[in-house]
Amino acid sequence: MKVQKRVTNRRNRRSFRVRNRVRAVRKLRLSVFRSNCHMYAQIIDDAGSRTIVSASTIESAIAGPSKYAGNVESAAKVGRLIAERAKEKGIESVAFDRGSYKYHGRVKALADAAREGGLNF
Repeated sequence: MKVQKRVTNRRNRRSFRVRNRVRAVRKLRLSVFRSNCHMYAQIIDDAGSRTIVSASTIESAIAGPSKYAGNVESAAKVGRLIAERAKEKGIESVAFDRGSYKYHGRVKALADAAREGGLNF
C-alpha cells in the first residue's frame, strides 16, 4: 500500500508541475491522454475553454477495426494527424501538456511526430 501511495503522489506532483508550467506560457495546449489500449491528443484553448482539434487511435483513419492501438506506431500516427489538423486550422505553436506521464515511449513518439508534422513546442 505504501508503494502505491508513493507512486500516486509522485504522479500527482508531476502532473501539477507540468500543468502549471504550461499554463504560465499562455498558449494553446496540446494535451495527451494515454490509456492501455489507446492514445488521445487534443489542442485546447484554455481562455475559451474549448477543444479546437483532436485525434485519437479510436478513429478508423489510424487503426482499423479490431486492431491493437496501444503501441508506439499508433501514437506516432496520432501525432502526425493532430499536426495535420492543426495546420488546417492555422495553428503552428502550442504548449505540450504531457500530464502526469513521463516523456518516454508512446508520449515521446506522439510529440516527435507532431513536431515533424510542423507543430512548434
